[in-house]
Amino acid sequence: MTRRNMIGSMAGAAVIAAGRPLDSLAGITQETYRLKGNIRHSVSQWCFGSIPLEEFAKYCKEIGIESIELLNEKDWPVVAKAGLKCAVGYATDWGIPKGFNRVQNHDKLVADYEAMIPKAAAAGVPNLICFSGNREGMGDYEGMINCAIGLRRIMPTAEKHGVTIIMELLNGIGHRDYMCDSTAWGAALAEMVNSERFKLLYDIYHMQIMEGNVIDTLKKYFKYIGHIHTGGVPGRNELDETQELYYPAIMKALVSLGYKGFVGQEFVPAQKDKLASLKKCIQICDV
Repeated sequence: MTRRNMIGSMAGAAVIAAGRPLDSLAGITQETYRLKGNIRHSVSQWCFGSIPLEEFAKYCKEIGIESIELLNEKDWPVVAKAGLKCAVGYATDWGIPKGFNRVQNHDKLVADYEAMIPKAAAAGVPNLICFSGNREGMGDYEGMINCAIGLRRIMPTAEKHGVTIIMELLNGIGHRDYMCDSTAWGAALAEMVNSERFKLLYDIYHMQIMEGNVIDTLKKYFKYIGHIHTGGVPGRNELDETQELYYPAIMKALVSLGYKGFVGQEFVPAQKDKLASLKKCIQICDV
């Protein structure tokens, strides 16, 4: 199961001591480990979609996660009942390939976001995700201008209600032809939109594939970033010693930059015990 498939179906411990191996976290239990509070932890529901949401929410609450994200409006009350937030909600039934980079998409998208922004504000959902859409032969600059035109139409409503629209940066290999596939492009778009209610969803997994140099990129473009996603590279699995990124250093960089948003776990568990994997990855990122 991938998020792309999930969206398609809709339409139809923490600071690790120097030299300490990541797998040494495996034995830490909730009884001996308490989150430090420097990182606001969230998790993408689709990665754990085989677990009933109510059950999953209860577990997340027990281990200190604040949010379950990438939820439709109907699921926001479920996580709220468990004492959790939804850090990122959906506003439209259109998926990743069909976004703001085409003017003919704007009326539908604007109507969807204009309707959902007040609902998100009322439910305490701080962010709504959006996508650029695929190129399909369109030049990147033309697509950027088109995105800015469409996004500016919803900024007054977003500003009025205090809800941030976040465009996700995705890699162009797994999401072939996706336009917003570089941080520089996303930052230039943010300059065009020129609103504090438009930010980028910086997905570490995707941008490691496209650009690497994650920490320096976060520093350079920090003011444009409103949300973070994780995932092991390669494979998009656990954030452990089987992949190439050292997440504690990335999280420390975010803390040093003064990042106050959520960090959403968006890895696909490779281990049989998915919940144990989630706990371990939360602890790896808790610095």
